[in-house]
Amino acid sequence: MVKFSKELEAQLIPEWKEAFVNYCLLKKQIKKIKISRKPKPASLYPIAHHPYCGLYLFQPVRNLARTFSDKLFSSSETPEILEVRRRKSSENGDDVEEIYQTELVQLFSEEDEVVKFFFARLDEELNKVNQFHKSKETEFVGRGDILKKQLDILAELKQILSDRKKRNLSGSNSHRSLDSSARNSDFSAGSPGELSETQSETSRTDEIIEALERNGVNFINSATRTKTKGGKPKMSLRVDIPDAVAGADGGGARSIATATSVLWEELVNNPRSGGGDFITRKKIQCAEKMIRKAFVELYRGLGLLKTYSSLNMIAFTKILKKFDKVSGQQASSSYLKVVKRSQFTSSDKVVRLMDEVESIFTKHFANSDRKKAMKFLRPHQQKDSHMVTFFVGLFTGCFVSLFSIYIILAHLSGIFTSGAQVSYMETVYPVFSVFALLSLHMFMYGCNLFMWKSTRINYTFIFEFSPTTALRYRDAFLMGTTFMTAVVGAMVIHLILRAAGFSANQVDTIPGVLLLIFICVLICPFDAFYRPTRFCFIRILRNIVCSPFYKVLMVDFFMADQLTSQIPLLRHLESTACYFMAQSFRTHEYNTCKNGRIYRELAYLISFSPYFWRAMQCIRRWWDESNTDHLVNMGKYVSAMVAAGVRITYARESTNLWLIAVLVSSVVATLYQLYWDFVKDWGLLNPKSKNPWLRDDLVLKNKNFYYFSIAVNLVLRVAWIETIVRFRVNHVQSHLLDFLLASLEVIRRGHWNFYRVENEHLNNVGHFRAVKTVPLPFRDMDSDD
Repeated sequence: MVKFSKELEAQLIPEWKEAFVNYCLLKKQIKKIKISRKPKPASLYPIAHHPYCGLYLFQPVRNLARTFSDKLFSSSETPEILEVRRRKSSENGDDVEEIYQTELVQLFSEEDEVVKFFFARLDEELNKVNQFHKSKETEFVGRGDILKKQLDILAELKQILSDRKKRNLSGSNSHRSLDSSARNSDFSAGSPGELSETQSETSRTDEIIEALERNGVNFINSATRTKTKGGKPKMSLRVDIPDAVAGADGGGARSIATATSVLWEELVNNPRSGGGDFITRKKIQCAEKMIRKAFVELYRGLGLLKTYSSLNMIAFTKILKKFDKVSGQQASSSYLKVVKRSQFTSSDKVVRLMDEVESIFTKHFANSDRKKAMKFLRPHQQKDSHMVTFFVGLFTGCFVSLFSIYIILAHLSGIFTSGAQVSYMETVYPVFSVFALLSLHMFMYGCNLFMWKSTRINYTFIFEFSPTTALRYRDAFLMGTTFMTAVVGAMVIHLILRAAGFSANQVDTIPGVLLLIFICVLICPFDAFYRPTRFCFIRILRNIVCSPFYKVLMVDFFMADQLTSQIPLLRHLESTACYFMAQSFRTHEYNTCKNGRIYRELAYLISFSPYFWRAMQCIRRWWDESNTDHLVNMGKYVSAMVAAGVRITYARESTNLWLIAVLVSSVVATLYQLYWDFVKDWGLLNPKSKNPWLRDDLVLKNKNFYYFSIAVNLVLRVAWIETIVRFRVNHVQSHLLDFLLASLEVIRRGHWNFYRVENEHLNNVGHFRAVKTVPLPFRDMDSDD
């Protein structure tokens, strides 16, 4: 049976961790009470000389008399041992909060100071939970009011669109005859067709304004609308949601204004130049999609708040039962009555709002199909399949067998020993290295998923993955082993065909065919081969490459960090592209690419790109959050960019000056990276921590794992020293050593991933919100600009 402390740690919302009951701290207070109630050691003096000798001699008699008296005169009701007083506090005069304070009515023992301190801490935790729950409840209720207002506006606009479509169909014949007569007449003030079009445009505008104003939406400068030179209304209107509604969620709704201004201007305020429909079905559908997503996110937030209440209630119940067991009193019943009457358990606003959201969503977004609506609101997680496990074992066995065959064939053909096989290592081997590094990274990601699940780290919530499509560790292992089996199989086929005497032009196209198959599988539009994961991967890559134009999510910068460890893979992709574009598989002139000026210059761009993207993400986060730590983090990637460029130059110009530049830039970048790894990303090396040089909260019980991980990360971070020492003999060994170092960097990154997500789970170091704020189509305006 899992202990409740572990269950609480696994289910709590990382972003709200500080607002949960500090269950571990209260357990420690219970332990102190238990220690204080242990009998004191017997005195060394003889009983006859003890000053309270008589009292000790008659103690059994006194205990028996007290027990008899309690049974004789006790009432049927349990006496109140403590009293919880409730008082109201108002700091600003606007918001009134209830503060709970416990007073002991009946003394427990002579060590009551420990008990008083325990209940004082318990009161603090109860007040903290109540205040947080009230603030979040107010925020969600206000957000719900805004969404209902948005839905009313949407319904009015859809009705106007529908009515106008009916009028257009019924009056199409009369409109055409009017246009025909207008072409045969010339009026100084304009033709009747133009006047009719202007009046129609004005009436449509007035209909929209009236519909929105009926829903409490005010237009800025709606009474002073002007007209263009052609006589058409000049639309400069903007929607302003009343402050009473906008401020209901504590100001959170106003953050949507910037992101939604363009959509609203396109939806109502900017008609087409030709005077056609400016409220189109497509724009209405776009607005409807945004509101639907906002309702889903609201429902999710309400579910999190409901989980927050239930977990805290269980925590209070269990901790009070532990107190009763230790103290031998029945204090839990008195205090639990107060907990059940407190705001976070007695308020039913969350449940009622969840029911209302379900009803609204079913009616407006699911065609009154409740089952369909609940698929959106409560998506179910996928169940583990035994077939996945079977195929993981199957492909693992195939990979081991094929790899053994490849080693034997490579040894017999002399690829890794003979100098005559240089072209193979320069052309074909980099292509296979790309797939090998990808497979290794996928395998390490599977190990991460397994460890996160084993240690109850809520990675799906942290990365905001969908429960229905989130990749599980078995799926990651299946993808990695399948991919690696295909790669090694292609390498074996390649060697067999070479040994059989087939044309080199035909045999050397095998890596290209493998690359083409991989690209086709990646962009395959059909619902197969983990399509949600593939499309999510493509979308994340788009966000990374287009930084800083997209808002940076946790999964975006996490993936960008993975790319900084795959620079050798990107360099191999450059070689692969040149290999096929220069048709080296036909000419077998591997120096064609290697000696090209563009190819050599692109090496800098490729080595800089991952660090540049990551630096741009830091700038975007600094712009969004105004936190200067992101600028300091950007400096880390700039230093790494400089070090990478200097090392490439040194590999081409091995002079003492460039050697000194390599040493200086690499040492600075390495120290920068190690500090950020240990202190910022992992949260370790805290000298004031209760765990020496680690942090207060740890997931792994054995602290030695953390010290070992620090040492491993340190060693792998200084692998760049090999570029100076150069443990190389020939071209073959040089390529093998490069592949080994690239593999070690991938392993280091997978090792880094676990502690980075663990620190995010425990401390929310990225300051990501538990509930996302979804942009809405009808915006709130704070100013006229």
